[in-house]
Amino acid sequence: MPKICKVTDKLGRTFEYNEGLEGVIATSSEICFIDGEKGKLLYRGIPIEQLAEHSTFEETSFFLLYGHLPSRDELEAYESRLKSYRPITGEILEFARKLGSLAKPMHLLRTIVSAAGVFDPDADNNSIERNAARAEELIALFPTIVAALQRLQQGKEPIAPNPDLGHAANFLYMLNGEQPNDYAARVFDICLILHAEHGFNASTFTARAVISTLTDMYSAVTAAIGSLKGPLHGGANEGVMHLLNEIGEIERTEEVVLEKLRTKTKIMGFGHRVYKALDPRAKILMQFSEKLAQLTGNEKYYNISKKVEEIMAREVGAKGIYPNVDFFSASVYHYLGIDTSLFTPIFAVSRVSGWTAHVLEQLHNNRLLRPRAVYLGEFDRSYIPMSER
Repeated sequence: MPKICKVTDKLGRTFEYNEGLEGVIATSSEICFIDGEKGKLLYRGIPIEQLAEHSTFEETSFFLLYGHLPSRDELEAYESRLKSYRPITGEILEFARKLGSLAKPMHLLRTIVSAAGVFDPDADNNSIERNAARAEELIALFPTIVAALQRLQQGKEPIAPNPDLGHAANFLYMLNGEQPNDYAARVFDICLILHAEHGFNASTFTARAVISTLTDMYSAVTAAIGSLKGPLHGGANEGVMHLLNEIGEIERTEEVVLEKLRTKTKIMGFGHRVYKALDPRAKILMQFSEKLAQLTGNEKYYNISKKVEEIMAREVGAKGIYPNVDFFSASVYHYLGIDTSLFTPIFAVSRVSGWTAHVLEQLHNNRLLRPRAVYLGEFDRSYIPMSER
């Protein structure tokens, strides 16, 4: 249940509010439905399990942006546009070279997306049509930017996009310089589908709040990246990998987890503001983690993950604390050969489709988001001159 706070201000007026805006309805939306009690997640009415089994990231992102499943011709045209938008301009690449060794990937991604607005001569054209095209451009560009940043930080040259590969396979190719096998590409494709959208989470709400001022798409997406970067949001999957490495051996799992629970140290990848049942995305990712562990011959991280899950179910499961999407995505990305520093940027590579879908929906029926706060400060204080302080 939402945490209801009751406060009385200095004028004797009493107010109630929901801490953290939990349970507060800000607007209506047709993009995402979540039933946290039953562990259900729907994108525009279709269960996430069906999309993960049958769809691709390209089809899912089209569906999120435009509200209908594309025909074959529509999907082929959309895929062709995404491929044409993948290459980054010389100005952006040069900017990335200058910044590449200065900060962590999420800092750099946020800054480069902001800079992309500077290099777009039409950035302030806020028509729905131009913003829809801009959404497609950003969906296509994010993998190229993230892969280029990673390679530059490794002292390597960025790899140009391969137009013969799909969205997921192309990202892995640009990252490693090798075309991934079909299974790895499909697993990563499903990971992108699972992370694409999740209602009014912190970063999506941020994007909608920013675009509600009728600023530009780049500003809204840049702000969303800044929100996603936080360890309580997109940064949690990195925290999961650090936890698995801290445990190190399955024999230490019980000791480490119980000590964290005793000291009330947050165990990353568990619990969710919305879900009080198992996150349906976690259930899908758990299966891929197990399969990849077997295929790579390295079952340590999967086995530790399952042991952590078992202990947490025993200790706090009754409180509705279950694995969320971040928990098993960490080991899946590790098995795919992805560096831990890229876990959150990859979240952004996927979630940009949800952000931009919400930006377009906000613009279709915009009203400036302007909540209030209860003022608990003093009234009628007198200014004290500097000489008297």
